[in-house]
Amino acid sequence: MDTSRTDPDDRRPREHAEHVRPNASAPAPRRAVWRRFAMDTRPLRRPAYRRLWTSTIVTAVGSQLTAVAVPKQIYDITGSSAWVGWASLAGLVPLAVFGLWGGAIADLVDRRRLLLVSDCGIAATSLLLWAQAAAGLDSVALLMVLLAVQQAFFGLESPTRNASVSRLVPGDEIAAAAALGSTVSGTGMLAGPLLAGALIPVIGLPTLYLIDVIALCAAVWAVWLLPALPPLHTAAADTRSALRSAGREVVAGFRYMAAHRVLMLSFLADIIAMVLGMPRALFPQLAAETFAPYGEDLALGLLYAAIPVGAVLGGLASGTYSRVRRHGLMVIGSIVAWGVAVVGFGLSGSLWLALVFLAAGGVADMVSMVFRNAIMLSAATDAMRGRLQGAFTVVVAGGPRVADALHGVAGSAFGPRTAIVAGGAAVIVCMLAMAVPPSLRGHRG
Repeated sequence: MDTSRTDPDDRRPREHAEHVRPNASAPAPRRAVWRRFAMDTRPLRRPAYRRLWTSTIVTAVGSQLTAVAVPKQIYDITGSSAWVGWASLAGLVPLAVFGLWGGAIADLVDRRRLLLVSDCGIAATSLLLWAQAAAGLDSVALLMVLLAVQQAFFGLESPTRNASVSRLVPGDEIAAAAALGSTVSGTGMLAGPLLAGALIPVIGLPTLYLIDVIALCAAVWAVWLLPALPPLHTAAADTRSALRSAGREVVAGFRYMAAHRVLMLSFLADIIAMVLGMPRALFPQLAAETFAPYGEDLALGLLYAAIPVGAVLGGLASGTYSRVRRHGLMVIGSIVAWGVAVVGFGLSGSLWLALVFLAAGGVADMVSMVFRNAIMLSAATDAMRGRLQGAFTVVVAGGPRVADALHGVAGSAFGPRTAIVAGGAAVIVCMLAMAVPPSLRGHRG
């Protein structure tokens, strides 16, 4: 009988089966030394967290197939990077509204139920994306509408999922849990674009959407197996009262952030990194022009996969940094490293050198994400985590969409390489300026 559903917050330490060595002065086994540098997997000992984590594995690849298919389809229809950027921006408003709203609702209702509703909504919109592509409608307007609806459901889902993590692991494992979750996402962002580049010529672009639908159905089943996650600070509200009070709770969340300067600065740091430095809207144009000799589809898949390669490598080595207490300093240093990598990418004339810089940026982005999330979860009470994760979702997912529009327009006007180098340089300058006052730099976990 599976008892984890009735005892979701069981945080009792497990018995270790390790035997005491007869000679206490003998050197530790080699694997114990390497364990300090490898991925920190302590949260996976918790059955409920393991379910939440595994629910993201099957969707990580599928969601990235859709993330590649949408801009590829738009670029095929219009032949314009600017349209790719504008289409991405179309999803920003619903993402922002429902991310903030969904985070507030996640603090008032059972988070498991909200995950089920939002995951089903994402699956339904992915099915409609498949239908329009299979029918050959070639309508950018329809694609933008469907993308906007899907981002609204994602705005509900992401803060709810992230806010649930701190309920399933103890406080000293939050950074490790953040690294595990980010590594899974990074793995999907690595495998998804590579598969997309390989599968589009074989099975066609519409089938990518259909694979995403199947993966989402598997995720819904995994979430169904999670334990109930009602609010700790009060009785769970019914749906109608939660919807009525969500607006007031969003305002309360912003007041809470304003009173905690380190939270506001962590948000600002990510906005700087993603809005100024994320060059992904220019990947289709670079693949079709600069790196066309390598094969357009192959180059496109590699460009989309390079940052996730670095993110996965950074996640696999999370044992080297997950126990660092200088969280604020780690955020600043990793984002400066991200800016340097973006500049190097923009200056690269070789596809392989460009991929190396993007991968280095992925490592830096992983480290930044781990410590920003750790700041978010450790500096807030459970009663506020949903609202803060809603704002976090808007910044993390919305920032790159603003960057898509900014880089798409700048790339069309000045050329993609100029736009990329200027963005990376701006990231470096802004983060060095943020390092001067001690508010973020001096924060410890």
